[in-house]
Amino acid sequence: MPDLLRIAVPNKGALSEAASSLLTEAGYRQRIDRKDLTLVDEANGVEFFYLRPRDIAVYVGEGTLDIGITGRDLLLDSKADAIEIKGLGFGHSRFRFAAPKGSTNTIKGLAGKRIATSYPGLLSAFLEDQGIDAHLIHLDGAVESSIRLGVADAIADVVETGTTLRRAGLEIFGDVILESEAVLIERRGFAGGTTFDHFMRRIDGVQVARSYVMVDYDVPAEALAAATALTPGLEAPTVSPLSKDGWYAVRAMVPRTVVQGLMDQLWDAGARAILSTELSACRL
Repeated sequence: MPDLLRIAVPNKGALSEAASSLLTEAGYRQRIDRKDLTLVDEANGVEFFYLRPRDIAVYVGEGTLDIGITGRDLLLDSKADAIEIKGLGFGHSRFRFAAPKGSTNTIKGLAGKRIATSYPGLLSAFLEDQGIDAHLIHLDGAVESSIRLGVADAIADVVETGTTLRRAGLEIFGDVILESEAVLIERRGFAGGTTFDHFMRRIDGVQVARSYVMVDYDVPAEALAAATALTPGLEAPTVSPLSKDGWYAVRAMVPRTVVQGLMDQLWDAGARAILSTELSACRL
């Protein structure tokens, strides 16, 4: 058996389900039993390893595994010898400071304070860059309780909605420390290969398919220029004459986020039989 591409996938948490869905859409087998730690997809030349999201960057950075899916925040916090190669568009969050309400909170005012966090590597790099000397307290989770328990003066944590912080009587302050999302990472110096190239094209194809739809419509000759100007496609729209004299069929990929308004504009321009079709995969 030729060498398999070794890929780390989150085994649980917010990134796990979305990562497995992405890989399934890309045509790869995924585990059925969540207790399985590995899965070999021999037909596609890959082997998946299901690991704690926080550990993935370490395994990839050490060269034990070739590539992996983890959070940008976890990658930077690990200080592993791995690099981000692609954002994956899910698992979005922000890394922010928070402290009790009513106090005058600024980032510069953190100098000399106790800051609780689950991301000491990420936070220490940020504070060093800002020239701030503070005492970091490393906690594995639930850092919002540290202030009420007298362990810390402020916290730095991943924020999605801020609801948990507000319930703890805390308010967010300062600029965003980091915008995070799920990312694809590789070990530094990884040579890749054909299987890796195929993997990247598949992931690219799924991401494009999620972002675009195919639009088909019929349009009279006098409205063709106006209609195709609305749907330029990625290269150019496909235009074919219909059996009905003076009419054309047009096909083009358009961004999913604008398709409904675009269909209204096409109708107003004279197009008819306007259809929007989902994409499942593509290669561009």
